[in-house]
Amino acid sequence: MEAITFWVLAVGLIAAAWSVVLQRNPVASALSLVAGFILLGGLFLTLGSSFLMMVQIIVYAGAVMVLFLFIIMLLNLPEEERRPVPWARLGVALVAAAGFGWCLAKALADTPNGGEILAWAGAANVDAGHIGGLLFSKYTLPFEVTGVLLLVATVGVVILGKKELK
Repeated sequence: MEAITFWVLAVGLIAAAWSVVLQRNPVASALSLVAGFILLGGLFLTLGSSFLMMVQIIVYAGAVMVLFLFIIMLLNLPEEERRPVPWARLGVALVAAAGFGWCLAKALADTPNGGEILAWAGAANVDAGHIGGLLFSKYTLPFEVTGVLLLVATVGVVILGKKELK
C-alpha cells in the first residue's frame, strides 16, 4: 500500500510540475504549483514526518503562494500568446536534461548509503522544538538570507508594477 501511495503522489507531483511549466496563464501555473506543494506534503507524510507535511502545506502552499498570487495579480500579467515550438532547441534541452539526470544518478549512487532506501533516522524524536532550535542556531544565516531574498523580490515587483502617473 505504501508503494502505491508513493507512486500516485510522485506521478501527481511530476504532472503538477509539468503543468507549472506548460501553463500559459500565470494564475493557472501558480495553482498548479499549489497542487505540487500539497502532493509534496503527502510524500512527507509517507515518510512519517507529519510535522514537515504540515509546514509544507501551511507555509508553502499557504503563505508563499498567497505572496506569489499577490505579485502575479499586482503585475497584471496577460496570458502568454501561442507561438511555434522550437523543436531543435527542445531536442537539445532534452538531451542535456538526460545527461544531467545520468550524472546526478551516478553521483548519488557513488555516495555512501547511495543504494539504500531513504528513511528518517529517529523520526519519532524530531519535533517542532528540535527543528526550531536547529533553525535558529545552526541554520540562522540561510534562514535570514531567505527572508531578505523574499523581501527584495517583493519590493522589486512592487516597483516594477507601479503605474506611471501623468
